[in-house]
Amino acid sequence: MTTTEADDGHVTTTEAETYRREILGYCYRYFGCVAEAEDATQETMLRAWKARDGAEFGGRSSLRTWLYSIATNVCLDMTRAPQRRSLPVDLSAPGSVPDDPTSLTTMPEQVWIGPASDAHLGIDPSATALARESVRLAFVAALQLLPPRQRVVLILRDVLVLSAAECAELLDMTVASVNSALARARTTMARHGATLPADTAGDVPGYDTRLLEKYVAAFEAYDVDRLVALLTEDAEFSMPPFELWLRGPAQIANWWRGPGQVCRNSRTIVTSANGRPAVAVYHHAGDGRWEPFAIHVLESDAGRISSLTHFIGAGHFSEFGLPVHLP
Repeated sequence: MTTTEADDGHVTTTEAETYRREILGYCYRYFGCVAEAEDATQETMLRAWKARDGAEFGGRSSLRTWLYSIATNVCLDMTRAPQRRSLPVDLSAPGSVPDDPTSLTTMPEQVWIGPASDAHLGIDPSATALARESVRLAFVAALQLLPPRQRVVLILRDVLVLSAAECAELLDMTVASVNSALARARTTMARHGATLPADTAGDVPGYDTRLLEKYVAAFEAYDVDRLVALLTEDAEFSMPPFELWLRGPAQIANWWRGPGQVCRNSRTIVTSANGRPAVAVYHHAGDGRWEPFAIHVLESDAGRISSLTHFIGAGHFSEFGLPVHLP
C-alpha cells in the first residue's frame, strides 16, 4: 500500500498499518489459522485503503474501532460451511501407541487449529495474563465452538475489552443483544474450561525457561527417561495432523521409544507460540543437513510439562520465520 499523509482528519494508510499486528491477532483468534488470519488482515487493510478518503475520525480510538468493524465483516464474510478447527484432544478419547504406526489416521490441514508465532502476534513473556491466555491453543480451539457472531462478541468484549455500547455499534446490534450473545458465549467457554483471567499488569511470570532448557537438552540427547521425568501424571501429547493423542507418561514414553525414534539426532531452535514456549525441531536428512519437521508447543504446570502439541509439517516454519534447513 502507498503511504499517505494527511492532517485533515482523514485516515491515512500509515495510521491504519500501525494496527496490522493487532488485527492479525483478532483474526487468528477467530479462525485458529495464521494463513486465514493473514488473508483476512490483508483484506481489512485493502478495504480500509479503498475507503480512506471518506473516513474521518476524532482520534485514534475511533480509527481502531473502524478497523475492527471492517475486520469483523471480513471474518464473517470468509466464514464458510459449518467447519470448525480443533485439536486432537477435542475430537476423540486418548488412545494408545499402535503396533503398526502406518495405520495412524491423519486428517486434512483445515481440520486443525494451527500454531501462531508470538512474535507475529506481538506477544512476549512479559505480556499480561489476558494477552497470553487469549491465544492459548485450548482457548482458540474453544472459540471455534461458538457461532460466528457470538465468537466475535466474546473476542471484542473479553479480549479487546470494548464496551457493550462500542460492540453494539461496531456489529450493528443492540446493547441488549450484545450482552445476551456474550452471556451465551461465556457459558459455552466455561463449559470447556476456557475462561480468561483479569487483564492486570505484572500478574504473569515469564516463560518457564528452566523447564524449556531441560526439555530441549533431553530431546536433543533423545533421553526418554529424562523426557518422561519432565511430565505431569496426566500429561497430554498430540501430533496434528494425526488424529491419535495420548495421555500419561507411560503412553507417551511408549511413543518416544517406538515411532518417536525418528526424532533421534534432531536439532532444535527455541521459539514461542500461542503465549507458550515452543521448540522448532529439525530432523537429520543426511549429508550434514537438517530439515523442518515439527513445532513443539509446551504447556506447563508447577514446573512440569502438562501438554505437548507437536505441529508436524514444514509449512509452519515459514509462518514462524524459521530457516528452511539447518546446515
